[in-house]
Amino acid sequence: MKTLLLLRHAKSAWSDPRLDDHDRPLNGRGERAAKAMADHIARQGPRPDLILCSTAMRTRQTLAPLVKRLGAPAPPISLENGLYLASEDVLLAHIRAVADGVPTVLLIGHNDGIGQLAADLAGSGPSGPLAALREKFPTGALAVLNVPDGPWSDLTVGSAKLLDFVRPRDLAVT
Repeated sequence: MKTLLLLRHAKSAWSDPRLDDHDRPLNGRGERAAKAMADHIARQGPRPDLILCSTAMRTRQTLAPLVKRLGAPAPPISLENGLYLASEDVLLAHIRAVADGVPTVLLIGHNDGIGQLAADLAGSGPSGPLAALREKFPTGALAVLNVPDGPWSDLTVGSAKLLDFVRPRDLAVT
């Protein structure tokens, strides 16, 4: 089986109205959540073999502590402007373009696209986490999905199994 990790960026700051949305950084709560989620991913796995990340400041800052926790060698990281505020269809197209030999992909993006993609792909899994994922995909949340063997290009709606859905609050981050 292949594994797909979908991570929404952590909580961002709105304090500087002069900043373009793309350039908004994480706020203090977001920084704590990004570190906690990085610890969780590094401890619980699976380790990504490829990371796809939006070019927005808040997604790159969500990624930074994870890269530190994973240690050397870091997996390949593709910063992609096309992931910025992308719809679920655009996100799915990026995943479908991943090379077939990559077993575990982490995508770091934005809502509404990332939450909708997770809900669309998760055709099965534990009922509690599935319901929570479909209700709300909050900032800093992570969905871990098993996807069928075969090429990433064959990934379809409903074909994945949700293994885990973790929110920052589940890790006691406030």
